[in-house]
Amino acid sequence: MPNEDHNITAQALAEAAAASMLSRDNATAAMGIALAAVGPGHARMTMTVRADMLNGHQTCHGGFIFALADSAFAFACNSYNLNTVGAGCTIDYLAPGREGDVLTAHAVEQALAGKSGVYDVKVSNQEGRAVALFRGKSIRVAGEVISN
Repeated sequence: MPNEDHNITAQALAEAAAASMLSRDNATAAMGIALAAVGPGHARMTMTVRADMLNGHQTCHGGFIFALADSAFAFACNSYNLNTVGAGCTIDYLAPGREGDVLTAHAVEQALAGKSGVYDVKVSNQEGRAVALFRGKSIRVAGEVISN
């Protein structure tokens, strides 16, 4: 069945592109962000909120939540092995992250037309409570994540 073979190939390509990106992504590693899942047009990443990520209110600094969402966005939009970068984004913070929380960012492609894409990312805590909603707009640039 050709469609099944195509889906397997697309999944393998998404995983290979993610592995290549992850091997070079020092920022994501420094924040303890881990790739939980990736596939064509989507990615899920996790991060445990550490004491050094807390702000003056003793909640997770919004910049770390943003970085988690942005990393999931990046892995989702590069899952086709075409170099893609953010062109713009917004985030709405809905609830605080607390020390010890395991935050999960799930990025899902909403639209892809030509070189432009739109991705929604939901950040939730370990209880499934929504912490933030992020929308990213992507633009494809020259080159591939990994050379074939």
